[in-house]
Amino acid sequence: MKNLYKKILIKITNILKKSKSYTIQKILMVLSNILILKSRKFYDQYSNIEDAELKIFSQNGEDGIIDFLVTKLNIKKPSFVEIGIGDYSEANTRLLYEMYYGEGLVVDINKNLKEKVSSNVSIWRGNLNVLEKSITSKNIKEILSNYVNFEIDIFSIDIDGADYWILNEIRPKISKILILEYNSIFGPELEVTVPNIKNFDRTKAHYSNLYYGASLQSYINLMNKKGYYLLGVNRLRNNAFFINNDLPKTKFFKNINEIDLKECTRANFSESRDINGKLNYLRKKDKLNEIKDCEVINLAISSNDLTRVKELI
Repeated sequence: MKNLYKKILIKITNILKKSKSYTIQKILMVLSNILILKSRKFYDQYSNIEDAELKIFSQNGEDGIIDFLVTKLNIKKPSFVEIGIGDYSEANTRLLYEMYYGEGLVVDINKNLKEKVSSNVSIWRGNLNVLEKSITSKNIKEILSNYVNFEIDIFSIDIDGADYWILNEIRPKISKILILEYNSIFGPELEVTVPNIKNFDRTKAHYSNLYYGASLQSYINLMNKKGYYLLGVNRLRNNAFFINNDLPKTKFFKNINEIDLKECTRANFSESRDINGKLNYLRKKDKLNEIKDCEVINLAISSNDLTRVKELI
């Protein structure tokens, strides 16, 4: 009965969030708070962070996972930086902003971004800085220096491109929580990323839409150097959640199971496309084989030399 009640509330919120009416949005936030408060009762019982999944404004279940992390770490008014937000109708940090109205920087190359974000949230209620900008490995430090004058609790990046190279440039322990998108197609062992190409577009880079980002193992290695440990991934197997080493797992997340990288890269979703741009729903190894001629950097050997995917599989 409890699960049925939760499912009904989630269905109602998904219907309501399509409306721009101020009254409807207020009702939506009331329902969202009810869902979050009910979920928090079970946080001490979870053995995987995906158990906390709840989708309100996030693309998948990240809203619930983020609230779980923020609650367990006792972060009272979360501040954040999110790179890659679309128009902010679906984003990892939108619910956080709607609930706490804290400090944040959101970035995307979406045209008229501030106008679009303003149509979805009340910017005036908090301290939300909206930046319409293409983020690269060359400008990330400058951007953070110029626009972030607060301690970052959550750093999130999802631009389907040179994410690895951007993260490589950030300072160690930049935030308490770091969320990144990884490409599960590369599996649990390969340490690879797409080359550091400015304005990388996954659809233009390869018709399949499968050639983007970096492998989970490459991010684990990089984040270890930056002072983070991997706590878990979402159920869809495309977003990874890293925690600052200053916040040890043994203290804050002692009930969370150890990571199984094979399981973390066992993704069932299929967004592959054929040469004509139509979904063709490739599965398992067929996805990797589709991009076999694409070039990647094999980070296990070098951070500069290009190699084709087929030479690694």
